[in-house]
Amino acid sequence: MKSSSQKSYFITVILAIIGFIVMQLLFSSIQVSTPIVFAIGIIIGGFAVSFTTSKPSSSDENEVATKTLYVGNLPYKANEGVVRELFAQQGQVFSVRLLKDKNTGKRRGFGFVEMAEKDADNAISQLNDKEFQQRTLKVRAAKQKQFDNEEEANS
Repeated sequence: MKSSSQKSYFITVILAIIGFIVMQLLFSSIQVSTPIVFAIGIIIGGFAVSFTTSKPSSSDENEVATKTLYVGNLPYKANEGVVRELFAQQGQVFSVRLLKDKNTGKRRGFGFVEMAEKDADNAISQLNDKEFQQRTLKVRAAKQKQFDNEEEANS
């Protein structure tokens, strides 16, 4: 369960209890059963939570747009940490995936780096055709997987 939904449930329970207390005080002169007053409190709490959660949360505003870069002609001895360090000099790096051969487990000499979109173009211009561990890197924006588009067309 997400923390935002847990927070909503918690707020609903708190508001239901507050609603119960307020309704009990308002209707203290009238004889109303406790379950009805509690139900009214839950309804009031539900409305209050729906109004507060309809606004975009602050975590949505903090999300950074990303761009995936293809990195080719990597040295076979390069690992994710070294590649991350190289690209981090150009901007914020979220992930590095270097592909390995399924049979041998050895690196295939290329991979993908996910960066902040605002930093990706700078990384391409700075690192494409740059020598790195005696190899000339090829860096460009990654293309969509071809089979994803074919599956959609066949659907």
